[in-house]
Amino acid sequence: MSVAPLRCQTDPMSEIEPRSTDGSDDLRTSRHMVHNLGRAFEYAHSVLAENAGSAVTDRIGDHIGLPALEASIVEATWPTWAHASVHLAVQAHLEAHPDPDGAAPVWFGLSVSHHQHQDLASVLDQELRQGRSTLSRPTHAQVAVGHDRMLTVVQAGLVTSRAPSGEPVVLVLRFTSRQSPAEITLEVVSATPEAGQATLEALRTLVDSNDLLRGQVVTFGMSEHYGNELVSFMPRPDVAAEQVILPEGVLDEIVDHVIGIGASAQRLGEYGLHLKRGVLLYGPPGTGKTHTVRHLIGRAPEATVVVLTGGGLRFISPATALARRLTPSIVVCEDVDLVAQDRSYTPEGNPLLFTLLDAMDGVSSDADVTFILTTNRASELEEALVQRPGRVDLAVEVPRPDQAGREALLRLYAAKVPVTADLSVAAERLEGVTASAMKEVMRRAGLAALRASEDSPEITDEVLDEVVSRFLDDSSMLTRSLLGTSESEPGGGEFGLGGGPRPGLYPTDGFAPFPMN
Repeated sequence: MSVAPLRCQTDPMSEIEPRSTDGSDDLRTSRHMVHNLGRAFEYAHSVLAENAGSAVTDRIGDHIGLPALEASIVEATWPTWAHASVHLAVQAHLEAHPDPDGAAPVWFGLSVSHHQHQDLASVLDQELRQGRSTLSRPTHAQVAVGHDRMLTVVQAGLVTSRAPSGEPVVLVLRFTSRQSPAEITLEVVSATPEAGQATLEALRTLVDSNDLLRGQVVTFGMSEHYGNELVSFMPRPDVAAEQVILPEGVLDEIVDHVIGIGASAQRLGEYGLHLKRGVLLYGPPGTGKTHTVRHLIGRAPEATVVVLTGGGLRFISPATALARRLTPSIVVCEDVDLVAQDRSYTPEGNPLLFTLLDAMDGVSSDADVTFILTTNRASELEEALVQRPGRVDLAVEVPRPDQAGREALLRLYAAKVPVTADLSVAAERLEGVTASAMKEVMRRAGLAALRASEDSPEITDEVLDEVVSRFLDDSSMLTRSLLGTSESEPGGGEFGLGGGPRPGLYPTDGFAPFPMN
């Protein structure tokens, strides 16, 4: 690019008045100095404006055939967790609309500082006045696209492309924080608004089709995954039906409602029957509600699953919007009583209760979306949630295991350690305890067996009897309360100590977005 000499049609400096020779008139002299300095600044500004330019604005203007500051700009924004999907959509658009000359697309960057806090028109104006004469490189970042995968994406960059009509456009992909929260912004610069709008609509479609959350298990909240600040990816759990110990027929009923209806989605839709469904799992802490949920998630490998627990329940609106878009989908709300407590407990009610109700009502009846809610305190739930048709249409109690269930749990949690003990005796002594308590008992029994014989450990009657006795000892009362026993109910709420949910054990196979209770 050739550089023209600085020029100006008129020379404002010629109008600068000469300095007064009357040294006694200090005021007049000061006025002349201020006047002359102002004229000098005006002259410098006019010369810079007339000769302004930058490599960025020149590239844009050369491509679209119009000065950058006169171009049309249209934009769309996405939450930061959609960064990878937007990046892939842009890449797909570039492949679908190649350069007529066959040149490969080349990204270039912005030279203006703090551009992420400004709109693109202001950024281009600064580029024109303060930009570099050579193109800078785009910036990149790594974002999570799965529980064990990362993708390098453009964090701030521009690339020349074509609209669906063939009109030249420039795509600008930026991480912006002009307002809270931060967003991923995609801007289209073009000579006409129509070309920009058509390009943006095509890109929106590509973002949806390239959505990397589709078929994933995610949880909303603060993430630990490399700058992915809102969504964390989790591995899909693999819990076999044999590992879910419930009263006979209970698991089959739940699976049929969650998985069976989805398998018949097409036929149900043909006959006008609704697909959206809600399931409430209730019962004491530690009985296996979350374990059951993990089994359901594993049984639906193609479903997009959003898990909300604790503080993440405040994201019910974006979570539901995601579920509506990426069907078939499952929305899990753990300990839903935290936000859906009956309004009689507080005069104003919990604002998130109304958000939850609106979110559930906002899903179309023909959408293949399942809401799975769990609670330790079913009696305290808002009646509008559990009694209104279309929100929760199946409520299943997950009780403490009976004698047969306790024996099955002891056998299951022995894992690979050989057992010669009579499990029926231990199961009878452990009446009233929960599944999580059974798991802890067998862990202790396995550890005792290993200490007794590392080469050939074996859970004998003697080993198991001693472990159970210690567990039932008065000194272990707090441990039993935390793990869930019937003795902990008096004085508390309907199902637990102090009327509230109690912590449980975390699974040991790598999937722990919420406690196992």
